[in-house]
Amino acid sequence: MAILKKRISRDKLECYMANMPPCTVVMESCGGANYWARVFSKSCHDVKLISPQFVKPFVKTNKNDANDAEAIVEAASRSSMNFVPVKRIDQQDIQSLHRIRSRLVKNRTALINEIRGLNLEYGIIIPVDAAKVKKHLCSIVADRQNELTPSSREFMQDLGSTVNRNLPSCSLSIEKNAPLL
Repeated sequence: MAILKKRISRDKLECYMANMPPCTVVMESCGGANYWARVFSKSCHDVKLISPQFVKPFVKTNKNDANDAEAIVEAASRSSMNFVPVKRIDQQDIQSLHRIRSRLVKNRTALINEIRGLNLEYGIIIPVDAAKVKKHLCSIVADRQNELTPSSREFMQDLGSTVNRNLPSCSLSIEKNAPLL
């Protein structure tokens, strides 16, 4: 049951909640929710996060903050509601690293496919595999018998140098921080 309906700006929220008596605060688990959960917990509030997929069925009309808040209250009132655990800051670090690494892998795969496709336009076939692309690309650029032009050799060399640029450091960070989980 909602006991308070008040619009508060984000910059005043922390102070406002610190001055409230301890209560249960329920939020939709979205960007920033874990941060706010930690902030509210410092003020002795019991914070619960609900996955957006469990809030959506309770939104009655158009999506706006007031309707979302009403849907969150309704969802939270269900005895069978499953709440999402609040992440500690070190858990968020690990999650961030995994997201970054995932993006880097996706970008690297796109880059490798681009390198393979561009070389195919010059009649040069490179096997599938990041290590093979990097290995073959060096010899392809050095081979003066193929159809690569001086400018294409230059940009192939540039593309090849970026294939694994950030991935190893990100993977090492994940391995280093794995015990935190």
